[in-house]
Amino acid sequence: MSRKSLNSTPNADLLPEYDFSVGIRGKYAARYAAGSNVVVLDPDVAAVFRDGAAVNGALRTLVHIAQQATKDSAGFHADR
Repeated sequence: MSRKSLNSTPNADLLPEYDFSVGIRGKYAARYAAGSNVVVLDPDVAAVFRDGAAVNGALRTLVHIAQQATKDSAGFHADR
């Protein structure tokens, strides 16, 4: 699809006085990327979580378990 056909397609949601023809694509993309950490979940994983808070909770639990396992194994020595 050419740029001309994209720009000339009328959109019922936009008023005629909105002119995006002089906009700069991606002008703030670098600033947004620097301030965010976007992760795309596979559909089967995303189906398990209702929102970002649920994902964060599960990951925090996993981090806690991993830290405890590391602490527990740090005191273990095979030569004893």
